[in-house]
Amino acid sequence: MLNYRVTNHITNIKWVNIFSPWEKQRAYSALLLWFVLIYPICCLMQIFPFVLFFTGQWLILAAYGVWYLYDRKSPRRGGYRSNWFRNLRVHKWFAEYFPIRLHKTAELPADKNYLLGYHPHGIIGIGAWSCFGFNGCNAFEMFEGIRFNVCTLPGNFTAMIRREILMSIGMIESSKESIEYVLNSKKSGRAVVIVVGGAAEALDAHPGKHTLTLANRKGFVREALKTGAQLVPVYAFGENDVYKQINNPEGSFLRKLQEWGKAKTGISLPLIYGRGYFQMAMGLLPINTPVNVVVGAPLKVEKTENPTNDVIDKLHQEYMNALSDLFDAHKSKYGVDKNVKLIFQ
Repeated sequence: MLNYRVTNHITNIKWVNIFSPWEKQRAYSALLLWFVLIYPICCLMQIFPFVLFFTGQWLILAAYGVWYLYDRKSPRRGGYRSNWFRNLRVHKWFAEYFPIRLHKTAELPADKNYLLGYHPHGIIGIGAWSCFGFNGCNAFEMFEGIRFNVCTLPGNFTAMIRREILMSIGMIESSKESIEYVLNSKKSGRAVVIVVGGAAEALDAHPGKHTLTLANRKGFVREALKTGAQLVPVYAFGENDVYKQINNPEGSFLRKLQEWGKAKTGISLPLIYGRGYFQMAMGLLPINTPVNVVVGAPLKVEKTENPTNDVIDKLHQEYMNALSDLFDAHKSKYGVDKNVKLIFQ
């Protein structure tokens, strides 16, 4: 009986169809390319300097060391995005895998600067870097004249080669110095994208769930006031569906362990699974489910170099109201029940 069940389970697995249409094959190939570049290569690049050191490749190590010292402030100085790299066709194929779609509800005039709050974080904020990093969804054409930079943790710029790849797609450090450097630029039309919920919100990234870690997240509002950047709410329907996460309700042993790890390291470790490389049942690749990224209308912000807590709280509440309205206006289009409400915690 056991052998029958195992055999039945294996035969019921949905395997990758190697004879599928070219459009699907190229989208899957683009996904594999990026997940190999971003994750396995990231791990290898962390130890690569030691490999160079112990194998006597002094010249290469010294050359990169000189470059790193010269370039170490770039993630806090706007990076050095490459429009050629960001506009490669492979990025559009990547977006087609899910597919990821970008929807504009209002104009973002290029004579102002913007701070976009992206919600929810999901597991990896895949819609944020596909739309505003890769330009996989034609954001540069849709919002003509706007230069996007996506914020990420400073630790992501520690691995050699990977740091250059991230900066080439416009990623910068998620620090006050970095954000203010971009938004205080003399040239207008700059836009910083912040995935506001961060590591804490990733622990609530379950399919069909719409819970945001936002009620006490006000730092991005303070930065908008200090720089005069217009605040723009963005909601990605389907972001929480690209991975499944092991159940970890508040108060459970697993959740307490994850929160302890986050407090010690600043990194949450959600236990997730998606699909495999050659089968659809389980693995580390994201599930191909639609992600619809809706960009709301900008909130007018008056530049205030030293905003008071009352001013910050007022704008923060205005932002949450605008985000709720954006969610309610579009949820029915993208498979969310009309009775579901956005939860702030």
